[in-house]
Parts: sequence; structure tokens; C-alpha cells
Amino acid sequence: MAEAYIIDACRTPRGIGKQGKGALAHIHPQQLAATVLKALAERNKLDTATVDDIIWGTSSQRGAQGADLGRMAALDAGYDIKASGVTLDRFCGSGITSVSLAAAQVMSGMEDCVIAGGTEMMSYTSATADPKTPPVMDAGNLRLRASHPQTQQGVCADAIATLEGIDREAVDRLAYTSQQRAARAIEEGRFDKSVVPVYNEDGSLALDHEEFPRPSTTMETLAGLKTVFNMYMDIPIDDQGNTYGNLMTRKYPQLEGKVNHVHHAGNSSGVVDGAACLLITSKDYADKHGLKPRARIVATANMGDCPTLMLNAPVPAARKVLEKAGLTKDDIDVYEINEAFSVVAEKFIRDLDLDREKVNINGGAMALGHPIGATGSILIGTALDELERSGGRYGLITMCAAGGMAPAIIIERIQA
Repeated sequence: MAEAYIIDACRTPRGIGKQGKGALAHIHPQQLAATVLKALAERNKLDTATVDDIIWGTSSQRGAQGADLGRMAALDAGYDIKASGVTLDRFCGSGITSVSLAAAQVMSGMEDCVIAGGTEMMSYTSATADPKTPPVMDAGNLRLRASHPQTQQGVCADAIATLEGIDREAVDRLAYTSQQRAARAIEEGRFDKSVVPVYNEDGSLALDHEEFPRPSTTMETLAGLKTVFNMYMDIPIDDQGNTYGNLMTRKYPQLEGKVNHVHHAGNSSGVVDGAACLLITSKDYADKHGLKPRARIVATANMGDCPTLMLNAPVPAARKVLEKAGLTKDDIDVYEINEAFSVVAEKFIRDLDLDREKVNINGGAMALGHPIGATGSILIGTALDELERSGGRYGLITMCAAGGMAPAIIIERIQA
């Protein structure tokens, strides 16, 4: 089987995902995606007519984020019309899945040059959501709801913390660590290799740095924040009196009246806008076009788990991809586990008995934000940059996705 190489990775800085506040919120999603596609082509002197496909991840595909964002963004970026594009949705896992599918196409020999990435303008999706219709994953499919009730994700996070006995101090401690590590990474320029600035249509600078982090965060300030998802428990989701809370307790009746609410704005992922992409090629393509691979894709995997708890699949996904790669957890030098909620990363570390110094070395989504469809691609690039900085060999990237899923991928740095 052919190798799939990562030639390059780039991303936008993450802007606060709120209309009127975030520096990227006024930009069209296609234009934000075009920013990284254009940068990737320019950085690698890419003949875009030779790009076989562009595989893009976007979770909320409606309105300005609909209409096959991957193809539209490529056209907006000035790519040759021969460069095709497709857009997919695995919720939060979309940005890893786009890379995994690109790798599969190259490794199978079907294609030689594929760009994979993702975009999410959370400022847009929140501003255009219907406030009268509480979102439910089953989209009103009552038959599915009867067999697999799926509640709001923050409710899931608190339920998992309760079932696992993970307390408020532990999730706050990890959030504090995330902020400290992100601040160090920014100060030391660890993201500089991948981050490309975003410009307004008039040519003025929109954003060239991470907008979300709060480096002054302390354990005391985190302890002072009020929990959020206790307020979701009693929100009705239909006219039958069902609530987010009883969707959980239908499957886990032992939680009735006993959920320990530990998550709040400080230890949950930040709402942000962002885009990212990676250039994936075969060896023949790289050699022919004078491109130097930075890493190879070793293995990919997907795993499903309980859709009611929803956030627990990263651990089995990591075990599955390690087995596929023929590696052990100790072979991995850099772990990136998306901090959708603090408990997700905390449970991941505990269940796999990981060295905490290898996990989210440069902070995570609690400090930097989680632009849903883009995050997976961002994390792969972040892991690659860190492997190059530290001289490590293997990186494992995974994340929970709605519906109780997790994609995972292992990359290997190619030594200079």
C-alpha cells in the first residue's frame, strides 16, 4: 500500500465566535476557508490543477455554511476549476475524518494529491439558530429517541463526571493547565509555523493571533464560575414535557436527581470561528513536484460508543488506532485530545493512564476554542508542529463527536 504524506498544514487564528464581538464573525465562511486554501497553495507553490480533490469538514451545513463549502472555498481561493471538492459532517470529528479520507484515497492509489480540512463559523451558526427549537441530535425522530435518547452535550459531560467520580477541582485543574500551556505556546511562538493571518475584503487585517485565550485565569477565578448545564436539565424539548434531563435518565435512571454539575464556561470548549487544512500527497507526487514531506499517516480508526453519554468514544478509538498501528500508548510522544469539556480529556488521561506532560502540550479547546468542523484538522497540524519542535516521533489525535463517536489518527514525523 502506498504511503500518504503530510506535506504542510496551516490554519487561521481562532476568533471569538460571537457576532459583533469576534474579529472573524463578519467574514463569509467560504472566504475564511479560502484563506487557508490560498495560503496552502502559495506556501507550497502548488499547481492547483493537479489537486485531485478537496475534502472539507463542516458540522452545521446550512445557509452560508451549506452548498459544499469545500468546492466553493476552493473556487473563491482561485484554485483551478479542475480541483474538485466535497464537504462532510461527522459533527466535531469532521476535521479528522476529512484527513483520514484523504489519506485513504492516496494510500489506495486512487488519488495523488488531496487537500483535507474544515471550517466552522460558530458566530454564524449561533446567530442563525432557531431559539424556539431546542436542538436534539435525533432531529425529531421519535423512534430513534425511544431506543437511543441523545441529550445536550454539556448534560452528557456532567453525567460522565458523576458516573466516573470526577469532581469540580479536577476539571477546573485541567482547565487551568490548558490556559497556562496555551499562554506559554503563544508566548514562545509555537503556533507561528501554522497560523496564517485573515484579511478583510478591503485588504485590512482582520485577525493574526488567537483571540479567545484568557491567560490570567486562575484556579480561584475558575472556582468562582457558576455551573451552566444544571440549567439545561429542565429545558423542554417537545410538547410532551420531555426535557434534556430525562433523555439522560431514561437510559441512566441512577442519575435521577443525582447529577453532580461541574462544568461551566471556563472548563468547557470555547465558542470560536476558524478554518484549517492539510496537504496530503503520495510519494510520487511529492517527488515530482519537489515537495518535502513532514509526516506520514500511520493509521486511522473510527469508533462508536453510547450515544446517550455521547462523549466517551475517544478512549476506545485511541486503543483501536494504536492496535492498527502496531504501537503501544508509550510509543506516542504527543497526544491531542479535544477538550470539548474538561471531563473528556480528564477521563482520557485516567483511562489510558497517560503521562500528562504528553497530552495537549500546548493547551486545548478550553483555552483556545473549538471551531467544530475545523478542530480535528487544527489538532493534527498542532501535533505535527509539536513533534517537530520537540523531536518526537509519533502523535495520536482523537476527539469525541456527537452521536457517541470518535475518529482517531496517528501520524509519524519524518526526520530531516
